[in-house]
Amino acid sequence: MNEQWNAVDDYLKRTVVGPDEALEEAIRATSEAGMPPIEVTAAQGKFLMLLARIRGARKVLEIGTLGGFSTIWLARGVGGDGRVISCEYERRHAEVARRNLERAGVSDKVDIRVGAALDTLAQLKDEAPFDLFFIDADKANNPNYLDWAVKLSRPGSVIVLDNVVRAGSVHDGAVAEGSRASAGSVEDEDIRGTREALELLGSHPNLDSTAIQTVGPKGWDGFALAVVV
Repeated sequence: MNEQWNAVDDYLKRTVVGPDEALEEAIRATSEAGMPPIEVTAAQGKFLMLLARIRGARKVLEIGTLGGFSTIWLARGVGGDGRVISCEYERRHAEVARRNLERAGVSDKVDIRVGAALDTLAQLKDEAPFDLFFIDADKANNPNYLDWAVKLSRPGSVIVLDNVVRAGSVHDGAVAEGSRASAGSVEDEDIRGTREALELLGSHPNLDSTAIQTVGPKGWDGFALAVVV
């Protein structure tokens, strides 16, 4: 089944998304730097770009930069006067991302803030509100990131939370079959954090939310989408 998912995703990439040398180079550079291949797919990246355009976003906050693949897409979506602030814990990741952003021609639109995201978020009140949030960092802190997104938003702001299905393990809080994670592991904490974030999305009085399952090169996963009301 995974081979079919991958084949369809590759077909959609070729026919709908289209080739993009800057993005392919960003993936290569990220891999060569020894960073994990966990960036969003090309189709998902373009979804983020189109979502930013649909929303008319001019200020975007991303939590989790990695090599800057999704950051490039978001920067393309904010228009000529738009800005993206991206939070990245690892300084080396930020350095790779900055080079990728430069090659893609969008570095002037992006400000990468290095350090623990929760520390950075607490310093962004004067730069709020943001029009669009993309949360794709350590999953154990998803509830905290979501809480900050609401604090830094305004009515009409859009929040995207990635990796919310986790091969189905989010359904009962158990680690998915075949996972090497064990009790008390990081994976367990990621599942717990994701479940808490989903529960918050469904119960928060200022959020109207949904969640969508996805399949593809990243396996069986999904994302949540919320609008601040």
